[in-house]
Amino acid sequence: MSDNSDSLVFMMGEFEAIFPADRQYAKNHMWAMVTGDVVRFGFTAYSVRLLQDVYFLDWMFDAPKPTQMGDEIGAIESKKAESSLYSPLAGTITTLNPDLLDDPSAINVDKYGNGWLFEMQADDRSPLLSVTDYVEHLDEVWDKTQKTIKGQLNS
Repeated sequence: MSDNSDSLVFMMGEFEAIFPADRQYAKNHMWAMVTGDVVRFGFTAYSVRLLQDVYFLDWMFDAPKPTQMGDEIGAIESKKAESSLYSPLAGTITTLNPDLLDDPSAINVDKYGNGWLFEMQADDRSPLLSVTDYVEHLDEVWDKTQKTIKGQLNS
């Protein structure tokens, strides 16, 4: 992990995953930007690197939608994986990024900007991590992640 005043870097092998310090993070690898009582979520550099080339995004509902932390809310497909998406917090998802439904490639090229996924009114933001705590979490799970990527989890 390297540090400068406005971001932290986690090395994923030879690749850098950069995490802006101006936001919080969820253990399901989403960033959270809090503005007033609205929390905007998107995929972190870590998740985008693992997914590689997102080309399909589908939501299981129309906003607004009450949700509990861990509820399945959508699905994503990429070059490397098909995966369900889960709510990082309990609350009401108020807005889905309409641009991503037509072209989810913004997730790949502007993950901390126009590639945001959704906004919500959160019941409790305490499960979110600081950038430092999130990078420490990545340190803890990185070995298992590498084995999973290589298909060696049970070796």
